[in-house]
Amino acid sequence: MSGMRAFREARVDLGAIIANVDTLRAAIGTTHTMAVVKARGYGHGAVPSARAAIAGGADWLGVVEVAEALELRAAKIDVPILAWLHDPAANFDEAVSAQIDIGINSLAQLDRAAQASGTAVVHLKVDTGLGRNGVVLDECEQLFAAAHQHEKLGRVRVRGIFSHLANASDADDAAQATAFESAVALAESAGLAPELRHLASTAAALRLPATRFDLVRLGIGIYGLSPFDDQNSESLGLRPALELSAVIVSVKRVPAGSGVSYGYTYRTAAPTTLALVPLGYADGIPRQASNRAPVSINGKTYPIAGRVAMDQFVVDVGDAVVAEGDRAVLFGDPARGIPSADDWARSCDTINYEIVTRLAGRLGYRYLP
Repeated sequence: MSGMRAFREARVDLGAIIANVDTLRAAIGTTHTMAVVKARGYGHGAVPSARAAIAGGADWLGVVEVAEALELRAAKIDVPILAWLHDPAANFDEAVSAQIDIGINSLAQLDRAAQASGTAVVHLKVDTGLGRNGVVLDECEQLFAAAHQHEKLGRVRVRGIFSHLANASDADDAAQATAFESAVALAESAGLAPELRHLASTAAALRLPATRFDLVRLGIGIYGLSPFDDQNSESLGLRPALELSAVIVSVKRVPAGSGVSYGYTYRTAAPTTLALVPLGYADGIPRQASNRAPVSINGKTYPIAGRVAMDQFVVDVGDAVVAEGDRAVLFGDPARGIPSADDWARSCDTINYEIVTRLAGRLGYRYLP
């Protein structure tokens, strides 16, 4: 979308994504960089975000599902792509045909990939302690032996071996890194020669150099958001790429004691002006933002007044001059004097990842170069 601003708008600065990837690559220094564009590019739009990340120097893309990878291929994006979460009954023919690398999480999944038409290029996932997908260390020997047999028969090519950190503590992360190195050694002793070893996402890539290996998977950082509780985007040299806003559709004066929104969880303390913003939980605005999250209108920030509804919420602007058609900005780049996704995360007792990825519904997207 270009031109006029949308009624409800997610504005994405693609230049920020380009700069963020470049900044992170310079700080991390691995040979390969994967930009993770799963979940619609963390709410920013998968295809535009992928193109921007590649322009910033990423040479790999990561997604969860093969369907997400096929969307990128349909957009004529031809860099290597890894997809790593699959239906147990998945048929990998389309992935192999589209040259999509397949993350393998079990022996059964490896056998299924080996049955695909053509040679499946795979990355074997090891569970080093996160407790989610991947093969536990005790079962790796069997997986690696099977992978070696499939390679000899030309059914698969093992391009990578990977895992995911829990980011629980320095000691836990170090233990997982040691377990990962043990798994790599087991793979090599089984006759495999994976060219890519990858363990770190944005947080570990920045703070734990020992976890970088050949490739890092950069997610939240490329969108200009910090993965840390104790360090913000600006201190990392990153710029938030997404700004969420909407046109104010109603402005009215009400007397003191007026109830606002469902359940009257907010009542006006004095005669005041209420501004109605047409965004609600159907658009991904957390209901937990009720009475808490900040909204900027005409350069001043106010908390939401009352409960967030499905399609709208109210802001008590006091005696400020606000008119229908003015813009309410929920979050974006705090350097512009507006709330951040981190501010919203704190208000909603969650993390910035959830704030941006949950956006949905009726938003119009506008991309700035």
